[in-house]
Amino acid sequence: MLKRWRIRILLFLAVLGPGFITANVDNDSGGIFTYSAAGAQYGYTLLWTIIPITISLIVVQEMCARMGVVTGKGLSDLIREEFGLRLTFLLMVALVVVNYTNVVTEFIGIAGSLHLFHVSKFISVPTCAALVWYMVVKGSYKSTEKILSSPRLSISPTSSPACSPSPVGTTR
Repeated sequence: MLKRWRIRILLFLAVLGPGFITANVDNDSGGIFTYSAAGAQYGYTLLWTIIPITISLIVVQEMCARMGVVTGKGLSDLIREEFGLRLTFLLMVALVVVNYTNVVTEFIGIAGSLHLFHVSKFISVPTCAALVWYMVVKGSYKSTEKILSSPRLSISPTSSPACSPSPVGTTR
């Protein structure tokens, strides 16, 4: 009986895992700024949206993983086969633009956070850019994954409602 429950829980977590990973991916400087602004304006009234958003992220992540496993092709190959070269090119250009702006917000976050410690943005941004470049060019996937995953340990406890301040106009 206990073994059956353990298998069910492990299967449930295996299906749920990609959704949690995808949901956690957007905890970057731009996302945290947006969450903070929305939290200051709306408080906990939008907290219920976490459930349908997480479910949809799980479904999308699972669907993408299955398409990749079954076809052995990436997203751009599948889009090109279904919709043609022009639309694929436009979507890939949009992807590059969105990724570029995401990187820019990361460096804005670096400049802003290190400015709290009186480090000039003219020092912090080029230094961090050089470190990222070195890590990507010279490092292995394993070492880069460990380095980039380590800040999650410091972010995760602050995601708990018990660790966050009360919304404006409320008390605990």
